[in-house]
Amino acid sequence: MLSISEKGKLMPASPIRKLVPFAEEAKLRGTKVYHLNIGQPDIKTPECALNAVKVADLKVIEYSHSAGFLSYRKKLAKYYQSVGIDINENEIIVTNGGSEAILFAFMVCINPGEEVIIPEPYYANYNGFAITAGVVIKPIASSIKNDFALPAIEDFEKIITPKTKGIMLCNPNNPTGYLYSKEELEKVAILVKKYNLYLFADEVYREFCYDGEKHFSAMNLKGLEQNVVLLDGVSKRYSMCGVRIGVLISHNCNVMRATMNFAQARLCPPSYGQIAAEAAIDTPKEYFTEVYNEYIERRNFMVAELNKMPGVYSPLPKGAFYTVASFPIDNADKFCEWLLTSFSHKGQTVMMAPASGFYSHHSMGKNECRLAYVLNIDDLRNAMEVLAEALKVYPGRTN
Repeated sequence: MLSISEKGKLMPASPIRKLVPFAEEAKLRGTKVYHLNIGQPDIKTPECALNAVKVADLKVIEYSHSAGFLSYRKKLAKYYQSVGIDINENEIIVTNGGSEAILFAFMVCINPGEEVIIPEPYYANYNGFAITAGVVIKPIASSIKNDFALPAIEDFEKIITPKTKGIMLCNPNNPTGYLYSKEELEKVAILVKKYNLYLFADEVYREFCYDGEKHFSAMNLKGLEQNVVLLDGVSKRYSMCGVRIGVLISHNCNVMRATMNFAQARLCPPSYGQIAAEAAIDTPKEYFTEVYNEYIERRNFMVAELNKMPGVYSPLPKGAFYTVASFPIDNADKFCEWLLTSFSHKGQTVMMAPASGFYSHHSMGKNECRLAYVLNIDDLRNAMEVLAEALKVYPGRTN
């Protein structure tokens, strides 16, 4: 029998998607499944983006420039300048989603076997990107006990070795919704300078900051102009996950030059995706105000309902549209599967993402789940009722 590669054996299943077969079977049985497992908003994509694709009069769908359409990169530069990030079109490479941006960053900046420090829980697909690039993730634990705040800088320094090449922060954070402050980022900056590291800044959820809190970009950290690699995308900002458009941004000419070589090897980002993304920059402010208010309402409702359930605790996220909550259960993987295979309430059930997949070791986060508040209030109300009833009868309840 033919064998597969070691990378193939190491590549983990997505904790967000691995339960999909169980959800599909539940639907075939006639059970309605509320998807709280994935960050797919039900918010409508801006009309300007949809219309741009509809009216695009392309006779031939050609390759674009490997860095992306020049018109899009110029327009993107103005967008970033409008939010206080001073870059130009030559410091932007458009990628196939934020995922490719992360993969390029790892392959360009870190040798196989070298290390990047990431606070956990972290976005599960970082594991897959690291395995693909041969990079070693060195996790540093944050805790639900202090709402997943940045770990102590002393703890970061304890795990820095000669193999450490960078620190990665997702801000606001996926999966926890924690928003790192300017003060927290400045503490990280001291370490980055001291050890001459890269700082990979995943800022996909920049627009989603709540309660009057403001996002501070790592690109604005003084003295780190050559260290910061910004990773971003349009999936969440404009609720158009399927266009697969992201960006890698850096002032570091060597990083950009090497990234361009990788970009040329994969030819180009998708043309229609770029057309939609370029048009989306013209989305009126009213759209974002409406979206902001909608997410605040959803967050406040879901977190309040979770914390009403005996034995459940959810922090109040300050950004993104996720929370990681702890439950009085023996095993989150088993619980999430049980919800889909063995439980329904009024013909309905809930799909969540077990938090174990967002940690480096699956022994961690065993009683935690990530929930995305991307559904409308009526659906969230039903989902929370289902979850509360499920916890009353789950065989593995611990208290």
